[in-house]
Amino acid sequence: MPFVVGYGIAIIGAMIAYQLSKGKTKKRKYIVWGITLMLAIAPFLSFAIGLTYAVITEDGWAALIMWYIFPIIFVIGLIVLLIGIFKKKEQKKKQIFN
Repeated sequence: MPFVVGYGIAIIGAMIAYQLSKGKTKKRKYIVWGITLMLAIAPFLSFAIGLTYAVITEDGWAALIMWYIFPIIFVIGLIVLLIGIFKKKEQKKKQIFN
């Protein structure tokens, strides 16, 4: 059951990213989640989804769907990372009425 390993690593990566981003600024959260999507979630989740789909359809060639899923998730992670890198720092607004 190698697809269980793929799902497991993706879930563990998401849990670690959640722990690393808890209580941080939005900029830091975007950076952490972008890196996690690109390195931990995209390859393993696409592998697991591809193998699951191949088992369901009973066709080994159907596992090649992972070649379509991986770049989509990877690009989403890259976009999230770039948003985190180029996001302006948050400034506290001055309150007029105290």
